[in-house]
Amino acid sequence: MFHRILAPLDFTQKNFRALEIARQIALQNKASVVLLHVIETVEHIPDEELKGFYEKLEATARERMRLPASMMLERDVCVDPEVVYGRRAEEIVRYATANDVDLIVMSSHKIGAEEAGHGWATISYKVAVLAQCPVLLVK
Repeated sequence: MFHRILAPLDFTQKNFRALEIARQIALQNKASVVLLHVIETVEHIPDEELKGFYEKLEATARERMRLPASMMLERDVCVDPEVVYGRRAEEIVRYATANDVDLIVMSSHKIGAEEAGHGWATISYKVAVLAQCPVLLVK
């Protein structure tokens, strides 16, 4: 059913649960997993002014992707680590659309009923609303 699964990473502890579920779904479907990290860009400042800064962030992101990528490979899941630049929710959706992703598995934080109105602007909510493919939010 699923062939290409996208797992966005922000390198927080909550990512590990989502990665485990993405791995299980990939194994069941013989699917590949894309690990995607979005480096948030600074608006209104030309990219060339921040080139060194962005290069350091990308090098760090690629280094931090090694552990989750190796965890996938150890269990015979084809994995593709990617780093892109832009606004997180928009870039996740853009990547999914442009790369034939048929499932996004991402972490989301828990919101209590009394806080429900405050969680609508989260990245996971935006992705869930905007994505053209199914989105599995893992809490």
